[in-house]
Parts: sequence; structure tokens; C-alpha cells
Amino acid sequence: MNLGGMGAAVGMNGLMSIVVTLLSITFAWYVIQEIKLDAFVKRPRSRQARMLQVLLAIVLGHGFASFILDYLQWSSMLRWFVE
Repeated sequence: MNLGGMGAAVGMNGLMSIVVTLLSITFAWYVIQEIKLDAFVKRPRSRQARMLQVLLAIVLGHGFASFILDYLQWSSMLRWFVE
């Protein structure tokens, strides 16, 4: 059994997951910037309002990244269905 190749594959999978998650959080941050926070918070430019934006970006970005990574995993499993 070639454990070196398996370790490299697991490492690449982990690296891809990190990159997809960070890109998804960045994308969510970009999208959240267009939301007017005036209706939700008293002071939309305050430190707390910015932290709320950061937390929302992390939560939404992580959810989006989980969907993308799950979809990639599911689609890679389909080849076993056809063979």
C-alpha cells in the first residue's frame, strides 16, 4: 500500500477545502457590503456593526463552501454509479 500517495491526496483535499472556504468567505464579505445595515443596527459604521458583518460573512461563506465541497464529493462518487 502506498501511504505516501494517500497522504498527499489527503493533504491536497485539505488544502482545497481551506482555499474554497476562504474564497467563499471573501465572496460573502463582498456580497454583504451591499446590504444596508441602517434598518438592523443603530450605528451601521460602529465596530459592533462591522463585527456583525464579519460574523455573517464567516457563517454564510462557510455554509456556501460546505455546499460546494459536498457537491464536489457527491459528483466524484457518481463515477462509481456508472461503472
